Amino acid sequence: MEQHRNGKILALLFTGVLMGALDISIVGPAIPAIEQTIKVDHRSLSWIFSIYVLFNLVGVSLLAKLSDLYGRRNIYVFSVAVFALGSTIVAMSDNITFLLIGRAVQGFGASGIFPVASAVIGDIFPPEKRGRTLGMIGAVFGIAFIVGPVIAGVLMLWFKWNALFLINIPIAAVVIFYAWRLLPSKKSSVVPHFDWKGMVLIAVLLSSFAYGINNIEASEGIKGLVSIHVLPFLLITFITLPIFVYLEKRSPSPVVKIELFDVKQIRIVGLVAFGTGIIQAVTIFVPEMAVNVFGVSTSQASFMLIPFVLAIAVGSPVAGRMIDKIGSRAIVMAGLTLAATGLLFFYFNSVSRFNFYTAGIFMGLGSAMLQGSALRYIMLNEVQSSERALGQGIITLFTSTGQMTGATLIGIIVASMSTKLVGYSRSFLIIALIALVVMLISYRLKSRNEELAAAAANKFNG
Repeated sequence: MEQHRNGKILALLFTGVLMGALDISIVGPAIPAIEQTIKVDHRSLSWIFSIYVLFNLVGVSLLAKLSDLYGRRNIYVFSVAVFALGSTIVAMSDNITFLLIGRAVQGFGASGIFPVASAVIGDIFPPEKRGRTLGMIGAVFGIAFIVGPVIAGVLMLWFKWNALFLINIPIAAVVIFYAWRLLPSKKSSVVPHFDWKGMVLIAVLLSSFAYGINNIEASEGIKGLVSIHVLPFLLITFITLPIFVYLEKRSPSPVVKIELFDVKQIRIVGLVAFGTGIIQAVTIFVPEMAVNVFGVSTSQASFMLIPFVLAIAVGSPVAGRMIDKIGSRAIVMAGLTLAATGLLFFYFNSVSRFNFYTAGIFMGLGSAMLQGSALRYIMLNEVQSSERALGQGIITLFTSTGQMTGATLIGIIVASMSTKLVGYSRSFLIIALIALVVMLISYRLKSRNEELAAAAANKFNG
């Protein structure tokens, strides 16, 4: 009976995560149609993506913390409802202002869906089954990136672009209905004291970082870094960070428990998550590289990523099962090695289609081993049950920060080279070296026996 109920919960969580993941992959095909109905300049166009990421970053710590305090069910339902509200605003938008507001609301709602889903898996599954389950969630992202553009293309044959977002509303209604019936609703036994100062500071910290780094004009070199839209916001980030750490250490119920980073395993996970984000940023630029190298159209270049996303979809559940057998350290090291190998294929012979597809497969398998299960598995084992969602939120924070940093790094390198091809080749080499350095650092993670012992002790204490 319990196994049957857990199966229903998994189906529910996968549906919620799929909804959020699809909304990332269907936006790209909708952009040309949006431009035809709403007046959008180039800078505002980029913010359709960036504002989603920004509010996702801001919301993840808040909703993860609230999930640990007020129960998984309440916050999961709230997150899905907010996501549906954002989808409605986007679908009803007739100008760029409301469109961006809707995307911001969507990003904030989505920030609670994945961390809470991962925390629920930690709540209901024993350590020996968590890896394969988290791997299945990772596969959802691969599936979403495969079917998302197809769904978008089919819907826009008969409907306007608004339908791509309206479709989220009935799905969200079904998810909310079953979430209320199925998800655990256990609340913290400690009287909640929410750290509003910490929440405001982390919002300022992340917003200023995201805004500053997204406004860097790579083509302007140093001038781009000292721009009025960049330098002040990066300074705010660096000034706010130590203040945030100081206050969080003294807060009775911090938004981010700084003491968690006293644990070596969690420090390493943070570094690996940041490095993983930098590696994932490469995929943003690969289609443009394909256009420049092979002379294909933008849509054809997107289809050239199919080996990459197929590798993620197939590799994620396999990697999850392997974690349960050989441990997370081996999977993390293998994932980073595979990603570095793919990047080196791009570097050494980027004009070969065989190398292009081979690189995509290597990078997809590497991403499957990193993003779907391994790091989240480690975090579930290292934190108390009352802090599981917070731990998952920390991984999202580090990964998203790495993605933005990686995208900016690649943009600066490409802009500084004589041609885009040379710039991409050089940047992929540098990120491959970063991947190998992070791989060496990951060797300090716990062995399989050590992490099983930690999971058993955590279960006893939790």
